[in-house]
Amino acid sequence: MHISLETAQSRLSGTGGLFESLFEHGSLRVEIYKPVKEDHQKPHDRDEVYIIISGQGRFINGDQEVLFGPHDFLFVPAGQEHRFMDFTDDFSTWVIFYGPVGGEKG
Repeated sequence: MHISLETAQSRLSGTGGLFESLFEHGSLRVEIYKPVKEDHQKPHDRDEVYIIISGQGRFINGDQEVLFGPHDFLFVPAGQEHRFMDFTDDFSTWVIFYGPVGGEKG
């Protein structure tokens, strides 16, 4: 399977939404996410990974806060409050959900 960044961005812009699901296999789901001005996410029921495509800003992950930029890797355990803040207009990220509901133990 191959999904280019250009294909992912084209599919996202074609929907007019903030995210687009691109691939699923078993418990794995891959999306592209591009919020506009604010990130209104709620905690998810599975573990997730973000790999930043472009842009920069701050990321709140529970009680931790980090600065992020292109190509950074961010992990969020299932059920954790998290949010992107003060991000640039060009911000977008790959989102990878995996594992069982409630997250992996380990």
